[in-house]
Amino acid sequence: MDELVRFGVSLDRRLLAEFDRHLRRKGYTNRSEALRDMIRDNLVGAEWDENRETVGTITYVYDHHVRDLTGKLTDIQHAYSGQILSGMHVHLDHNHCLEVLVVKGKGADIKKVAGALVSVKGVKHGKLTMTTTGKSLR
Repeated sequence: MDELVRFGVSLDRRLLAEFDRHLRRKGYTNRSEALRDMIRDNLVGAEWDENRETVGTITYVYDHHVRDLTGKLTDIQHAYSGQILSGMHVHLDHNHCLEVLVVKGKGADIKKVAGALVSVKGVKHGKLTMTTTGKSLR
């Protein structure tokens, strides 16, 4: 592990109190780990902005009874097979399915895949969750 560096942060008293309440709700035992997580989260977002290689998941729910929808979604997945690493399909009930795709590639390319999938008529909800390969984090 790299050498730890201590530094000070000046905050408004009310902001600090709200931060401490947030930490307790999230289960943090100290401010340092929470700040490290916030910094890492910000750096992950920068990876996506800088268009480096990154990973994420695309999750979407759809009604499989909608005409041609399953075929359209499959066609899109095949068109982006270079970015899709894996997928999981779950039957939620008689009408609805959930799919989770693990994706990897440049941020702009991954956003394109997500946009193509969640914008198809019949997809009720979709979300791209961005994360990192971990290579640039300490």
